[in-house]
Amino acid sequence: MRKFNIRKVLDGLTAGSSSASQQQQQQQQHPAGTREPEIQETLQSEHFQLCKTVRHGFPYQPSALAFDPVQKILAVGTQTGALRLFGRPGVECYCQHDSGAAVIQLQFLINEGALVSALADDTLHLWNLRQKRPAILHSLKFCRERVTFCHLPFQSKWLYVGTERGNIHIVNVESFTLSGYVIMWNKAIELSSKSHPGPVVHISDNPMDEGKLLIGFESGTVVLWDLKSKKADYRYTYDEAIHSVAWHHEGKQFICSHSDGTLTIWNVRSPAKPMQTITPHGKQLKDGKKPEPCKPILKVEFKTTRSGEPFIILSGGLSYDTVGRRPCLTVMHGKSTAVLEMDYSIVDFLTLCETPYPNDFQEPYAVVVLLEKDLVLIDLAQNGYPIFENPYPLSIHESPVTCCEYFAGCPGDLIPALYSVGARQKRQGYSKKEWPINGGNWGLGVQISNKCFFLVTLQVLYKLKTSKVFEKSRNKDDRPNTDIVDEDPYAIQIISWCPESRMLCIAGVSAHVIIYRFSKQEVITEVIPMLEVRLLYEINDVESPEGEQAPPLPTPVGGATPQPIPPQSHPSTSSSSSDGLRDNVPCLKVKNSPLKQSPGYQTELVIQLVWVGGEPPQQITSLAVNSSYGLVVFGNCNGIAMVDYLQKAVLLNLGTIELYGSNDPYRREPRSPRKSRQPSGAGLCDISEGTVVPEDRCKSPTSGSSSPHNSDDEQKMNNFIEKDIKDNSFSRSRSSSVTSIDKESREAISALHFCETFTRKADSSPSPCLWVGTTLGTVLVIALNLPPGGEQRLLQPVIVSPSGTILRLKGAILRMAFLDTTGCLVPPAYESWREHNVPEEKDEKEKLKKRRPVSVSPSSSQEISENQYAVICSEKQAKVISLPTQNCAYKQNITETSFVLRGDIVALSNSICLACFCANGHIMTFSLPSLRPLLDVYYLPLTNMRIARTFCFTNNGQALYLVSPTEIQRLTYSQETCENLQEMLGELFTPVEAPEAPNRGFFKGLFGGGAQSLDREELFGESSSGKASRSLAQHIPGPGGIEGVKGAASGVVGELARARLALDERGQKLGDLEERTAAMLSSADSFSKHAHEMMLKYKDKKWYQF
Repeated sequence: MRKFNIRKVLDGLTAGSSSASQQQQQQQQHPAGTREPEIQETLQSEHFQLCKTVRHGFPYQPSALAFDPVQKILAVGTQTGALRLFGRPGVECYCQHDSGAAVIQLQFLINEGALVSALADDTLHLWNLRQKRPAILHSLKFCRERVTFCHLPFQSKWLYVGTERGNIHIVNVESFTLSGYVIMWNKAIELSSKSHPGPVVHISDNPMDEGKLLIGFESGTVVLWDLKSKKADYRYTYDEAIHSVAWHHEGKQFICSHSDGTLTIWNVRSPAKPMQTITPHGKQLKDGKKPEPCKPILKVEFKTTRSGEPFIILSGGLSYDTVGRRPCLTVMHGKSTAVLEMDYSIVDFLTLCETPYPNDFQEPYAVVVLLEKDLVLIDLAQNGYPIFENPYPLSIHESPVTCCEYFAGCPGDLIPALYSVGARQKRQGYSKKEWPINGGNWGLGVQISNKCFFLVTLQVLYKLKTSKVFEKSRNKDDRPNTDIVDEDPYAIQIISWCPESRMLCIAGVSAHVIIYRFSKQEVITEVIPMLEVRLLYEINDVESPEGEQAPPLPTPVGGATPQPIPPQSHPSTSSSSSDGLRDNVPCLKVKNSPLKQSPGYQTELVIQLVWVGGEPPQQITSLAVNSSYGLVVFGNCNGIAMVDYLQKAVLLNLGTIELYGSNDPYRREPRSPRKSRQPSGAGLCDISEGTVVPEDRCKSPTSGSSSPHNSDDEQKMNNFIEKDIKDNSFSRSRSSSVTSIDKESREAISALHFCETFTRKADSSPSPCLWVGTTLGTVLVIALNLPPGGEQRLLQPVIVSPSGTILRLKGAILRMAFLDTTGCLVPPAYESWREHNVPEEKDEKEKLKKRRPVSVSPSSSQEISENQYAVICSEKQAKVISLPTQNCAYKQNITETSFVLRGDIVALSNSICLACFCANGHIMTFSLPSLRPLLDVYYLPLTNMRIARTFCFTNNGQALYLVSPTEIQRLTYSQETCENLQEMLGELFTPVEAPEAPNRGFFKGLFGGGAQSLDREELFGESSSGKASRSLAQHIPGPGGIEGVKGAASGVVGELARARLALDERGQKLGDLEERTAAMLSSADSFSKHAHEMMLKYKDKKWYQF
């Protein structure tokens, strides 16, 4: 009898249920009856990994500055706890303190590859810079004292820490533990003093005697403390508060800066009164009276030179009557005083000197000035103190960033072309010397997937000011038509760029579109070509269509029909309608004088939406340009307009509802929009970050600050966005007029895509068309009938007609793309770039006549029987539609509880995928065409609208977004890039020999002069000073050790190179030693020979014969 095995039955049931669930999942992604040919997909989950790569731009809200004079590395700390390290151009590093507390001071362990940071939460951190990604080795948290100042002497391991109570503690930076040696404030000041001296604002040791410590208290008291005898040698008192102190290198004098704008120079041995008092910017009064008080001098530095007068460099100290004057840095050298004006407030400055030794002539050669929004380096060696040309990409925020697009894999000749025209834009008058902050080694771009290189550098190539084509408004009365927006009327909302043809198109906040063509020749445009478009519809009530009979299309007021219209040389400029309402007026006025256009991007056409019957034009929500077709198309919440920029003609001007014709699923009746001022809810970026910056005119809809003139609708929009960001449930629209109540009647154009594909189900071959996506999840297709190329293209009209094709998705449409039968991306047709401003030869003209706009898509060479796939991504789901059948081949619901902010179809590892960033902080990727989930990682939540508006993906696994108003964060979702990232990054620390110490000289060595050393180990060690109180500070070990091991493991090549360098150095030293030994042997032989000769000469002589 056959045995019954219950285990096999259970296994069979399990297998059956799992196969059934897989089948059900496949049916969801691949609906029944729509089986498509299988496409081999190579991307798998293991190809994806998410990590941050590099951060570019100026450190946001800087607060501290430090420089390593041997390694030539600059460090900047910020109010958000960030650290940015800069070496030679291309060597940059970003680190973040976990606490997020403000960095109040930075101290390099000079030439040691380490950095100490002091934070506002009274924590000290030791950073290891000997690895490509710096990490914290130790932390020390002060529990009972507030840290105010730190000082680390050169080549010392003992860090002096001053506190708010006026005490000074000493930290061993090797073990990051406190010494038992403490300088108490009540022992430092006069015993007879009845008041507290205030926090410690300065600590430094005497350059000539390490045993003497100069301590500056905020109240104006300075104490010279003898470390060995543990008592004060001298006390110096001044009536005004002290901000900073600096030594003369000989250790006999020091200088203090005060809150009344004065500088006091003191002789160390004369504490009774200052040797000299200077008020650099004070008006000298007659009769020897004291000058009028000035603003505080926040910092002073005292630097000496061998061959001239010393430099006194200070910030602040301006007279109070200089209202409105910009912040200044003052350089006093001998009898000359130079006042250097800065664009922003000075945060800190440092003087760069030739030597790190404080007891030698400093020989200053430059001043690095950290401003609120810039980093400036001044050349002290040249007359006029010119600035160095800054090689870092720190000017991203020159005007507030409102839009970002990221392009990878551009044509090889594009970057040189942009660089050549951008080089002509550079300012003149820079210092002729090289940038002095040149430490570290470059990271090498690593080859990814055998075809592309990933580089971690960023360089500004070219700048374009779009406001040049408009008349500047001198005051508010001159700009009555730009009051529809609160931000800068020239701000850019959308960028559309074709790298192959170099055609650039931008949409601005004042409902304007500018098309640019790239040229290497300078031209003077006598009249700027422009078009005005009335994209607003007032239509009488139309009955809902019944049965199959379609109603006639409604006629727009003032709008163009779908047929081409002749070019408008001078659009209508009437300023008001019969009832006095603003009408036919654009928001901005185009210049009517000749415009000189430099090589680079030159204006081809300006298109502006105009006011209609007192109703302002709505902001543009989508934009696309195609160089092969010579067309640009844009849309907003009112409708869509298409322009032929070659013929300068409007081809299409329709309301969104009219695109449906009789197929409108909502059966809506077009109606006139509300007569209200356009709200500023579509603000471009959140610049304020909690602080109001006057220069930044861009506001966020979530910032909470609103203009007193805002309408009720604007307030509703603000509340609506704020409410729904919290629960992640609203459908995003860039239109400022789309509210939750008015969404259906105000369907905005949210996506546009030119392509060559199948327009209708019955099509047998692909043809040029435009795919239009709306905020209600509808995709509409518009057919394009293009004339032949060459001269015919400029004479015959382009025929534009809606095809009747309608597709539906859940949520607003974000992105569309097309795949061929092999699963490869079908790029839009383009025309390769050529110079338009050069006269063409006859042969070229003949070629141009025969020339047609050609599509680079593989579909043009495909057989008629082969199909395509349309990939459509909305805020909620993605679909792959088979063409021409228009069947849904695959479907994927991306998110139910949130919504997609950005979706891009990108190339990675010789394949294609869909990458999405959701408002709940998740980054997801899906295979194409099957839409299999490949990656789903929580990255960061939508904390402000700046991230939502600037986040973008591109090819080769790269993405970026504006992490702060001044910084761009790049990241990668490619596993291969993550693995090789360690090799790509630059090295901050490189082995450099410390410069030789200054020579003491014969007489100083003989009579005991020169610098006096101090055995700090004996003085501060546990054996002599005991242990510090455990309750005073808590030691926290950092992860730097593990990170260092990882860095060493992954940076084997760098370590080998360093080892080889060390071996070479050792070999060289051994060679030098061998040569010295040989020289000593030769000298000894010579001495022996001479001694033997002397002995022979005097051997037989008597003593009286000498």
